[in-house]
Amino acid sequence: MKKLNRSEHQTTERPIKILQFGEGNFLRAFVDWILQDLNDKGVINANVAVVQPTPAGRNNELASQDGLYTVCLEGIDKGEKVQSRSIIDVLGDFVVPYTEYDKYLSYAKSSDLEIVISNTTEAGIALDSSDTDLSVCPKSFPGKLLAFLKTRYDYFEGAADKGLAIIPCELIDYNGDELRRILNELAKINGYDEAFINWLNTANHFTNTLVDRIVPGYPRDNAAAICEETGFEDINIVKGEVFHLWVLQKEPFIQQKLPADKSGLNVIFADDITPYKQRKVKILNGAHTAMVPVAYLSGLDTVREAVTDTDTGRFVLGLINDEIKPTIALPQEELDFFATSVIERFMNPFIRHELMSIALNSTTKFRTRLLPTYNDYREKFGKSPKHILFSFASMCVFFRGKRGDDDIALADDEQYLRFWAELSKLSDPAQIAEKALSAKDIWQQDLYNEEDAAFVAACIGNILKYGEREALKKFLGE
Repeated sequence: MKKLNRSEHQTTERPIKILQFGEGNFLRAFVDWILQDLNDKGVINANVAVVQPTPAGRNNELASQDGLYTVCLEGIDKGEKVQSRSIIDVLGDFVVPYTEYDKYLSYAKSSDLEIVISNTTEAGIALDSSDTDLSVCPKSFPGKLLAFLKTRYDYFEGAADKGLAIIPCELIDYNGDELRRILNELAKINGYDEAFINWLNTANHFTNTLVDRIVPGYPRDNAAAICEETGFEDINIVKGEVFHLWVLQKEPFIQQKLPADKSGLNVIFADDITPYKQRKVKILNGAHTAMVPVAYLSGLDTVREAVTDTDTGRFVLGLINDEIKPTIALPQEELDFFATSVIERFMNPFIRHELMSIALNSTTKFRTRLLPTYNDYREKFGKSPKHILFSFASMCVFFRGKRGDDDIALADDEQYLRFWAELSKLSDPAQIAEKALSAKDIWQQDLYNEEDAAFVAACIGNILKYGEREALKKFLGE
């Protein structure tokens, strides 16, 4: 079998216009896959120089194949199973700044360079005030980027047209705004003058983003079969789901340099990404969190089982359609499309998503993923969303630590486990409901009112007496 490289696989030569911080699975199966599509359709003509943001990474492995690798997408699209294989060839160079700092900074002097993209994990966009010697490779991502931008500013003598489009993909709120804020703070710590700081903020253009695609990574179970299909030996295969969404806050300079919405993929430039973030967190993450105690106590183990099961499937659809979607300020057709795609993602036969993996830190997840919907629903309709309350009741039973005769491997913050352990000592459903709903230190608000307490108590009582499955049927009106 042939090795995957540029001598064995025909590629297109392109100028390097993009500097990418990060070489992990997500960037390669999401951003680089999108860049490939944009290039293939003639929307852009740009290759990528990959900067390895930590001392350990995949740059050597990627370089060994001249940057080529296979993206495998598997899932359900419009009700049909979909599998695709594509070879990505947009990675044109690789830099490890810890050992190649001069090479790294040389890209700052490139007239071709236009764009910076990053995904350095949520911890990557953070201020390290000790990054004060930028003559050597800084430790933090903002430090590396600041050194790069200062080199570019000096080399081009502050030219306003040499600023860059800076597009972070880290999963934090307002990632572009936060990166810019940290760069400004670090520039002041380093004593840079106002002229540079003004160039940093006016010549360079930052945007906030939201990214969404499940990327399991290297497909260990069927990598050999994929290589047989493509005809190439490939140690850098990356697997992802079919669904993809990239939302970028509108910024004219960035839209000009990277018109990522022009090739027909699910890429959106929006005035405000907040509704899209709410849509993802409320529908996808909220449904995940709500289904866990209901489905797991019903004897199911995976997300796919939960949405294909008659009872829990009805519960999930009712939660999304009747309680979550009405609280999100987006056009109905967009909500319907996204909700349908979420259910298809949940049903993906190629990904085994364990409910117990989602159950990790369920207390915090309930507070951050479901309580915003609970509060918005109450404000809009003047009553509480019953599916969320049923999930709450199920969670109270889930944290008693038993599914039938089997122990549940509870995993949460220690303070929350202590709270649930104390609650599990109670046997009266009314007392359980009152104590759980009144825990202001847990939920950061008081959820108690007599009507909801009575409903939650009744649900807990039914679960303890009849089991989760029968209690769910009663809730659903069977």
